[in-house]
Amino acid sequence: MAQNYKITYSKSTNGSLLENQDAVLVYTNESNTLLTTQNIISQKAAFPFEQTYIDRKTSSILQIAKLHYKDIIKTMDSASLAKQTFEHLNDTKKILGYNCKKAKTIVNSNTIEFWYTDELKVKGSPTVLGQNLGLVLEMVRNGNFVIAATKVEKVKFFPQIEISINNVDGLTYKDLLWKSRFTTISVFKEQIINFSDASKSNDSILRFANGTIAVRKIKIPEIKLGSQIFVDITEESNGDAYDRTGSFFIIPTDKSNSFLEGLQKGVKSLPIYNNGNGKNYQGVVANENYNPVVELMRFFTPFGVKQYNTLQLKDKTWAENVLYRQDISEMRTMLSDKEVWLGINIGNYDKGGHKVTANITIHNEEEAKTKPNQIVPLFCTNNIMEMAGQEYGTMFNTDKGLIVTFKLDKPMKNVKLRYITTGHGGWENGDEFVPKKNSIFLDDKEIFSFTPWRQDCGSYRLSNPASGNFPNGLSSSDYSRANWCPGTVTNPIFIDLGDLEAGNHSIQIKIPQGLPEGNSFSSWNVSGVLIGE
Repeated sequence: MAQNYKITYSKSTNGSLLENQDAVLVYTNESNTLLTTQNIISQKAAFPFEQTYIDRKTSSILQIAKLHYKDIIKTMDSASLAKQTFEHLNDTKKILGYNCKKAKTIVNSNTIEFWYTDELKVKGSPTVLGQNLGLVLEMVRNGNFVIAATKVEKVKFFPQIEISINNVDGLTYKDLLWKSRFTTISVFKEQIINFSDASKSNDSILRFANGTIAVRKIKIPEIKLGSQIFVDITEESNGDAYDRTGSFFIIPTDKSNSFLEGLQKGVKSLPIYNNGNGKNYQGVVANENYNPVVELMRFFTPFGVKQYNTLQLKDKTWAENVLYRQDISEMRTMLSDKEVWLGINIGNYDKGGHKVTANITIHNEEEAKTKPNQIVPLFCTNNIMEMAGQEYGTMFNTDKGLIVTFKLDKPMKNVKLRYITTGHGGWENGDEFVPKKNSIFLDDKEIFSFTPWRQDCGSYRLSNPASGNFPNGLSSSDYSRANWCPGTVTNPIFIDLGDLEAGNHSIQIKIPQGLPEGNSFSSWNVSGVLIGE
């Protein structure tokens, strides 16, 4: 009977053992090798987990992943072991009493060294790499990450694994295993955002403003503190050729009035902000009875991606769509274990409009590195209901600009203003193309100022097939803009406000908004929430 061996390995980095590690185990004999872990063998491993089985007679690798209790997949690879190449070196040393030789290889720019022994007449390795060298007792990656054997022992049994499982190809296997490592919440799938009287609501998705807004209620599971939360949106033109403002947002409903009521009853039902310039701005600032929308992501469509890819230019291969992906982990408090209204908007007047898919993904972290926070919505001048009559953010044409007063029932520590700002006015002298300083005041004192500006817009040319080309050799999508580019996300900035006492406070935004010319005018879409402990 073939002798079975069990080898236990530990991992270390920069000379220090990794904390709370799950020991790597290799079971091997002349015919078979199993790569597993201590938690898997003791049935304590969290899903998903993976084991690797090597059939020495056929030099094939069988990878088996258990995604959930009854969800198991496998893939077979009979070629890759033979393709592994190594440089055999003259170095030798003893590990756990066994004489070892040295080999090395380079994978994806990583130098990996192997110390292996032939003395036990079996083969195995703590990873798929090096399985045919001999029995690998130590692996060193880039000189600082080490997987080293701590014990080699003879055992009577060889763990049995279930191999009568439906086989999938290698790429599908990797994809299913990867996706099982995080939670995906589908919010919108191939949703049309257009301008048409024919745009109607259904049982799950509500349409407003002639179809330019889609809203639905979603139950979000509990999100562990410290987890990473992402939004991803895929967009393509379904007819509209222009660069448009887009927003993915939450509608707070914790007060007696909400933006949802404005969508359902009309913009006149929203509270008015007036700064003396003669215009009424609906639903842009918080008050004791209302919270404005909270933008999770501000994005901008490119000029006609996919729909206008027939507009050919030499040496340019247009993108098929645009993917926007943003970390929104700081918004956990508004999402975790809640039923929330989520919406998406692209301002446009095109019957075909745009097609979007939006997801929220939740990625658990092993250690919580953040503290619980509270979020206070303050303002949003992005006129999401533009096609239903909501006023543009033109309140910055007076010195008062935008001011919101708010009351804290208890103190907040380490407060930050999560601030998104983009300038608009698409002609030569419009604020879209003219840098303008944004000044932020807390309780009548200026605490921060900066000039929001993007100079990398030319990087996204291949997403903009319908962008107009000018005699100077530039295309419209190349031009620098007021904190946005066609085909990009505009990231929030986080402005430190320090500790705030309980009681009344005010935030004021001042921007030297440009004057109108003819029928053209400038506006600013700014939104902000307080985040603190």
